[in-house]
Formats: sequence, structure tokens, C-alpha cells
Amino acid sequence: MSESADKDSKTEEATEKKIRDTIEKGKLPVSKETSIFASLTAVMVFAIFFAQDDIARLGVFLSIFLERPEEWPLATEQDAIGLYRVVFMEIAKLLGTLMVLLVVAGFAASAFQNVPQFVAERIRPQASRISLAKGWNRLFGLQGFVEFLKSLAKLGFVIAVLVFTLRGDYRELLSGMITQPQAFLLTVRGILIQILVSIVLVMAAIAAADLVWSRFNWRRDLRMTKQEVKDELKQSEGDPIVKSRLRSLGRDRARRRMMSAVPRATLVIANPTHYSIALKYVREEDAAPVVLAKGQDLVALKIREIAEQHGIPIFEDVALARSMYKQVSVDSVIPAKFYQAVAELVRIVYSNKARKVVS
Repeated sequence: MSESADKDSKTEEATEKKIRDTIEKGKLPVSKETSIFASLTAVMVFAIFFAQDDIARLGVFLSIFLERPEEWPLATEQDAIGLYRVVFMEIAKLLGTLMVLLVVAGFAASAFQNVPQFVAERIRPQASRISLAKGWNRLFGLQGFVEFLKSLAKLGFVIAVLVFTLRGDYRELLSGMITQPQAFLLTVRGILIQILVSIVLVMAAIAAADLVWSRFNWRRDLRMTKQEVKDELKQSEGDPIVKSRLRSLGRDRARRRMMSAVPRATLVIANPTHYSIALKYVREEDAAPVVLAKGQDLVALKIREIAEQHGIPIFEDVALARSMYKQVSVDSVIPAKFYQAVAELVRIVYSNKARKVVS
């Protein structure tokens, strides 16, 4: 009941992040019918294009084997091993091409459905794979019911095809049993091709439907609740509380760095307690005055306090301080519009220093 209620609450489509994480874990939509269709197609291709010559060669071998058994002595163990080796090689020649086609078809079916990738998660032991409860749900859940219906449909179709085909060809099959082995095998090949063509055509439709169903079912299983979407969004963008704390820490670090730079200032412009801007200008180093620190209210008072402790001149200019505070940035030169006003203050600072030196 709780599982059903949980599924009912998952009304939101999966986010791109959840889809990406699921794919990285190797949990991809897979259509079993597509793999079966590819295998049957490989068998049909083999029967149509490759089997005739191999069957003729096998027929010749069987003809010699059955009509002249004296050519195959079985007096010793070595004779038996030699006979087994010959029979095995003949069968391997017939089935070798088929095995290659089946392997290629398997890889092609897998690559057609999903991009091949190695996922260590898929081979890691998991308790859920041997869980009786999960196994019961897989067998008797919706997915298990769909698989059961597909199996019944395939079984019924195969039986119908066999009955329909053999009903028309059973006389030809029986008469072929008393002919040469080559002729009989070619007769079997012709009947097999008829059966395979019918099965492959229907399996193409079944595989297409199953491919669509597997992707729909995969998407449905990935659905999320509204809360899960909110939690993921919060996680991807960052918890607001944590982000606020990080911003606060960043401001504190920037404030401490500014205060440590104030002793290197050439002058401070204040308003007189609401704003403070600490500027540095050294003729040989700076093309224009550089803002070392700026602050408002308590920070402005702290800048003035440090400036007073280090004997840095403080100029109180309400309009200039207010205007500069809004337009300057720390560690940047002041805008050109303030050059004239600040240059006058710098001239005063250098003049005072010159008088002290003379005196």
C-alpha cells in the first residue's frame, strides 16, 4: 500500500540531473525483444545467404558417413577421438558463421538502444538482486505481467507459424527424408527460411512496441515527487542558509583584508562618520589614486580609527565621500571624474609632508 502511494505521489517528470545520474549508474531502458529480433534476423540472414554452401558440404559428409561407415574404423580410442574431431570440425564450419552473426547482432542491438559504456556499478554485488521481496515484485508486478503477456503472444505466434508452415510442407519434409542427405538438408533450409521470415516480420513489430514501452516504463519509474524536485533544485543551487553563511564569511574576509590595507593609505575621505574611502597614491608607482578600502557606518568609523592610529590624513567632504562611495571599487583606480578633486587633496598631503621635512 505504501509503495503504491509512493508511486502515486511521483507526479513530476525526472530532471536532467536525475536522468544523467541514472545513466551513469548503468540503469538504462533495455528492450529484450529487440535483442531477440536481432538474433532471429542474424539466423535468417545466415539461412538465406550463407547456409546453402555449408549445408551442401555437410550433406556430402553425412552421405559418406552414412553410406560408407567402414571408412570410419572405431577399433581403438584414437579412432573414436579422430571421428569426434572430424564431426566437430564439420559442425563448427557450419555454425562458425552463424556464431559470428549472432555476436554482431547482439552488439548491434545493444548499441542501437543505448550508447555502450562500462559501468562498475552494474557488477557490484547488491543485496536487492537477491531480495525475495523485490524478486516477487518483478515477477508479479506490472513489468512482470507485461513480460508474461509478451511471452504468451510470442509462444502462440510461433505455434501458429509452425502449424501453418508444416501443414503445407510436411509431405515435402517426409519425402525428403528418403532422399540424399544434401537434398533433405536443403529442403529443411527452405522450410526454415519460410518460418524465420514470418517470425522476424512479427518480431519487428513486437520489438518496436517493446522498445517504446521500455522507454516509457523507464521514464515512469524515474518520476519524482514535488519535494524531491525541490530538494534537488536546492542541492544544485546550494542551500540558501549555507549560501548566506558563505557570503557572510566572504564579506568578513574582504573586510579584514581592507582593514589590513588601510595603514598603507595616503589619505582618507570621510563624510564624516557615515562613509570613509581610503586612497593610496605614490607618484612613482600609481598612474592614478587606488581605492584600498571603503566602508559605511561602523566600517567607516573603523577605517578612520585605523587611519588616526597611523597618522594618515583624513579629509571630511560630505558630497565627495558620498559620491565616491557609490562609484568606486576596492583595489581599483578612481574614475576620471574624481581626478581633480582627489588631486587637490593629494597636493595638500604632499605639501604638509614637505613642510614637516623642512621644519
